[in-house]
Amino acid sequence: MKFTPLKTLAASAVLCALSSTAYGATAAKVGDTEFTYGGYIKLDAMWSDYSAGVPAGSSAGRDFYVPVTTPVGPDNDSDAVFDMHARESRFNFGTATLLDNGKTINTKIEIDFLASAPGGNERVSNSYAPRVRHAFISYDGWLFGQTWSNFQNVGALPEALDFVGPAEGTVFARQTQVKYTTGAWSFSLENPESTITTEDGMVATDDASLPDFTARYTHKADWGNLVVAALARQLTYKKEGLDADESSFGISASGMVKLGQDNLKFMLTQGKGLGRYIGINLAHGAVLNGDQLDAIDSTSGFVAYQHKWNSQWRSTFLYSFFSADNNTDLLTISGDPTKSSQSYSANILYSPVKRLTFGAEFKHAERELESGKDGDMERLQFSVKYAF
Repeated sequence: MKFTPLKTLAASAVLCALSSTAYGATAAKVGDTEFTYGGYIKLDAMWSDYSAGVPAGSSAGRDFYVPVTTPVGPDNDSDAVFDMHARESRFNFGTATLLDNGKTINTKIEIDFLASAPGGNERVSNSYAPRVRHAFISYDGWLFGQTWSNFQNVGALPEALDFVGPAEGTVFARQTQVKYTTGAWSFSLENPESTITTEDGMVATDDASLPDFTARYTHKADWGNLVVAALARQLTYKKEGLDADESSFGISASGMVKLGQDNLKFMLTQGKGLGRYIGINLAHGAVLNGDQLDAIDSTSGFVAYQHKWNSQWRSTFLYSFFSADNNTDLLTISGDPTKSSQSYSANILYSPVKRLTFGAEFKHAERELESGKDGDMERLQFSVKYAF
């Protein structure tokens, strides 16, 4: 048995290509198979001040910024709350096997502990359950399994201490899919799911007869890159004797522009019935109106500028927004849905060595409902992360 340490990230880059950040990996080679593992340990500490009351301690919005959890209503003089966790820490394991035909088959599985259910508690053990982030096979241009949606450009996400960063402004979805990549093009069939507003609230339906379809084109140049992605899917509601469906379409343009040592990242997404694909499901896909579905149009985006002060210090300045075009004639059914959300953030990160980062980040976020009710959150976050 021969063990070979990696001198570069070349082998792990194939396995981590669809992850938000390619971290260093350690490998051992047994026969024709190379085994890699990597991940990071991360501590997050946050002071959060809400204008309209504090979300419950079990809310995912207390662990990272989830726009829909920002309370709205009259100003409340409640004190700021402090949370600290290590749930974003993650671990990945992969293989790369050279086959007899000269081609390579790769696998990857990655877990973390964020937003897992059932969750643990903070009274004694903080024993949070692991959750699957990625689990896929890739071979000869094909990918089979769970990973980032082909509609999402993970490479456009800015470096932020918050788990997502531009939460309301970015496409964000991981799901099971079959994807084929050829040159600059990639196409996928992905797991369908609809979030529908009814008189009884939001209903998640999993009864579509067709998978979600995406197509994506990536242009790379010396100045950076540009990604254009399209989504087509079927929204459905097949319950209580009803059989309603509606088509959903979306397009997203995103990328990165190099500015010397700095960079500018951006995304702009517009569509009909995008629902769960945008803003961590800040708006639903459609409203059930009698026996028909009325899809909700939305526009979202973000822009982020990263400045490198020197080889160890850097900062990211970020603006993110979301706007929904709710049908006001259906408010008796949909209640008081989110009309808009936006956030600003700025951070400072220090890496005394390549894989160790200390950071501080300030975020201001606002959410407004269709009725005009609004609320905001201000959060000061400190993090320590070591990638291995």
